[in-house]
Amino acid sequence: MTRADWRSEKAYPDAKKAEAVDIAWEWLRRNGEYQRNYMALATSERSGAMTDHFRRQWGLSFRS
Repeated sequence: MTRADWRSEKAYPDAKKAEAVDIAWEWLRRNGEYQRNYMALATSERSGAMTDHFRRQWGLSFRS
């Protein structure tokens, strides 16, 4: 994960073109609790119930 300075316009040249989903992802990927939950899921056996719980908890939907 990059550590760009969120206050720098140069770090985000396309910010004015960003859609809501882009902004939401930028916030989510910096959220410490999300990072911990994701790492726990990534290192687990990934049961269907755990994956569903993770998706609901963070308001995520994945394309299949």
